[in-house]
Amino acid sequence: MTTALITGSTAGIGSAFARRLAADGHNLVLVARDIARLREQATELHDRHGIEAEVLSADLATEAGIAAVEKRLGDRRDPVDLLINNAGFGHKGAYLDVPMAEELTMLKVHIEAVLRLTSAAVEAMRDRGRGGVVNVASVAAFVPRGTYGASKAWVVQFTQGAAKDLAGSGVRLMALCPGFVRTEFHERAGMGTDNIPKWMWLDADKLVAAALADLARGRTLSIPDPRYKALMGAVRVVPRNLLGGITSRTGRKYGPR
Repeated sequence: MTTALITGSTAGIGSAFARRLAADGHNLVLVARDIARLREQATELHDRHGIEAEVLSADLATEAGIAAVEKRLGDRRDPVDLLINNAGFGHKGAYLDVPMAEELTMLKVHIEAVLRLTSAAVEAMRDRGRGGVVNVASVAAFVPRGTYGASKAWVVQFTQGAAKDLAGSGVRLMALCPGFVRTEFHERAGMGTDNIPKWMWLDADKLVAAALADLARGRTLSIPDPRYKALMGAVRVVPRNLLGGITSRTGRKYGPR
């Protein structure tokens, strides 16, 4: 039986990945900060699907948190076959309204943690000749969206570049770029969502199903909805100055994803 490690597993997209992978028979390593929620999630998934669910409390905004997950990913005796780098958050505020310390924390979670955890996982996977990594980015990666969008653009470029370097190794890497998903994301950041059109909202479980199908097909980039595929196609032809004005307002009282 294969094992998947999911960061940010207790809510939103991470929780949807956990439900789907457990239903498919994967053992899980569930990573988040709240140990009580992790234990509750692990018990529920074990009881419902009969899989083993290990919990690892780690704050990926800290050195100790990243190092703890790196260590688990590097365990050759109990290997991880699939890594879902999902942990992330948004800020309420435009550039210069957000304290520098909070901007740097975002970069540590969205960039440093993704780089280090991907590297720890892939090194072991490459030696075994198989494995997969899904790095959760956002459609904000393709539009002017402040530090959040810039960090997600890095995730996309890093993932696709690493996938090219690892071609033929048996290890698959994919950047997942969802749009607006009904999760705790906006609430946690104190962001209003009433200016987001209803058609832009995605279902987390359907999103995950589409993402896993894209990973199985060997794609390195997944935009898991026809509406957002069309929207991102339009982004390529819209003038950047106009696009910046639109994206800074939509969902941004304040909020990226």
